[in-house]
Amino acid sequence: MATEFKDDDQQQEFKAYVKTYSENVGHPLRILRGFYRGSGWTMFKSTLALICQRSPVWVTPIVTANIINIATNPSAHTTTELWLNLLVGFVFIAQNVLAAYTVTRNYNKVVRNIEMQLRSTIVRKLQQLSISFHKAMQSGRLQSKIMRDVENVEVLLTQWFSNLVFIVLDVAIAVVVTLQKSPAVLLFFVLTIPGAVLLLYLFRKPIAQKNTDFRKEVENTQAAVAEMVELIPVTRAHGLQGLEIDRMNDQLRRVRSKGFALDKTNSLFGASNWVMFQLFQLFCLGFTAFMAYQGKITVGEVVLYQTYFTQIVAQISNLINLYPNFSKGLESVQSVGEIIACNNLERYKYQDKIEDLKGDIRFDHVQYHYDDDEKLVLTDFNLHILPGERVAFVGGSGTGKSTILNLVIGFNAPTGGGIYIDGRNMAALDLHSFRQQISVVPQNSILFSGSIRDNIAYGRPEVSDAQIMAVVEQLGLEDMLATMPKGLDTVLNEHGARLSGGQRQRISIARAMLRDPRIIIFDEATSALDNASEKQVQRAINTLMQGRTTLMVAHRLSTIQGADRIVVVEDGRVAEMGTYQELLDKRGAFYHLSHPQA
Repeated sequence: MATEFKDDDQQQEFKAYVKTYSENVGHPLRILRGFYRGSGWTMFKSTLALICQRSPVWVTPIVTANIINIATNPSAHTTTELWLNLLVGFVFIAQNVLAAYTVTRNYNKVVRNIEMQLRSTIVRKLQQLSISFHKAMQSGRLQSKIMRDVENVEVLLTQWFSNLVFIVLDVAIAVVVTLQKSPAVLLFFVLTIPGAVLLLYLFRKPIAQKNTDFRKEVENTQAAVAEMVELIPVTRAHGLQGLEIDRMNDQLRRVRSKGFALDKTNSLFGASNWVMFQLFQLFCLGFTAFMAYQGKITVGEVVLYQTYFTQIVAQISNLINLYPNFSKGLESVQSVGEIIACNNLERYKYQDKIEDLKGDIRFDHVQYHYDDDEKLVLTDFNLHILPGERVAFVGGSGTGKSTILNLVIGFNAPTGGGIYIDGRNMAALDLHSFRQQISVVPQNSILFSGSIRDNIAYGRPEVSDAQIMAVVEQLGLEDMLATMPKGLDTVLNEHGARLSGGQRQRISIARAMLRDPRIIIFDEATSALDNASEKQVQRAINTLMQGRTTLMVAHRLSTIQGADRIVVVEDGRVAEMGTYQELLDKRGAFYHLSHPQA
């Protein structure tokens, strides 16, 4: 794998989560069970503490019944029994604080670790998935999975443990005590079970389906919001605010509709549950009161049975009311699995490490087509680039220029032929070691929130200020830093929006140069700049290219005039090749590209 791990434990946890999802696709309950792997002792301690935390609920009805019987029949009891029952009740109630803290300290630590590991696993998997996956998946959807879906899983894990243990124990204690005192009353308790099962059966599928619909619509909305924010400059520039507002309102109405449908189903489910169990509780009160009226049980026992039945009803009702959240949590487990269990990885085998890259690149009868299209983008493409050579690719739109760069970076793999780096087949290279020795300067500079120093030193935390300043001087960036309020320590906002295009691109080139790459790739690095900015950036590019293998795609002639060779690409093949002047003298394809009116 190309993903870096700080220690073996992180690697094992990552592999365990991927294995859990991969082996249990479509079985969210099995996936949930897999989350607790290695937490057996902590779960055991949490369960014991949970029993202690819940014990006052079981003991208090017995204490209450005893005290009522003592008060209503004093001749048969002593005051010692009264004080003893009060003491027992006090002890069980008082220990609840320590027990509740112990549960939180142990179980919530497990849950928070699962929450962190899920997010960490998604992040690591995203770093392994192919570029084609990321192009197809909207960033807003990924954000929703990392934040919203993992939060739903955390809520599910937090709620199911305590509630499930409470339900099992409450019912077990009530059944044991009631069975000892009155089997007839126990039979009445058992009659509540078919009602609960029937209610769950009737609502299970509608709730699950509406949760799925709502979750997908929320993901669509988050993706639409992210897209809207990116488009605000374009929207404002063309006066399309009204159109964009209408588009987002349509999406928000769809979310409202799906959410409202889910709310109605959950409300009907909850109300039906409440009515059914309130009626059961009323019938239980009438049944035990009638038995007391006949003298078969005491008044204290009426209170005891009614309290226990109330607990059973409350716990079953809680379980049923939690079912919508339980269903939502399971849906989120599946949603997260769409990323973790995805097999759309980069195709290379990550075996052959390349430690000292020279920069020799050879395309040998390379063919390439995208997965969803059989049409060849590159057809029998052959080219040998020598170490330190500067090669520019030109051609019309869709001829395969950017595909060539993506193949060299390893974003895509050839569907035919091979690419050889320093004579070694790229299909067997460890891409991580290879990419550490190359730099890419894209058309749109990618800056993040942080200082200019942080952006230049991205990925190189060990570099010194002296090394950064050496790069700044080599590229002639002193004039730009002089205009910044704090020089290298000037903090940029998101994407460096307050900088000019030329300033952003020069920072990107400084970042590339600091890596001291053996191969440098420029993808339309000056196409979005004005003439003044282009001259500044071109000087920086010329400095960066010295002694390095350089591949560039550019439309502006000024960018490619200094190339050692210019390769004209047509229909996925090399149509012409030579220096700038040689190609002009041929008056062939390149001449017509550079002189469109000729």
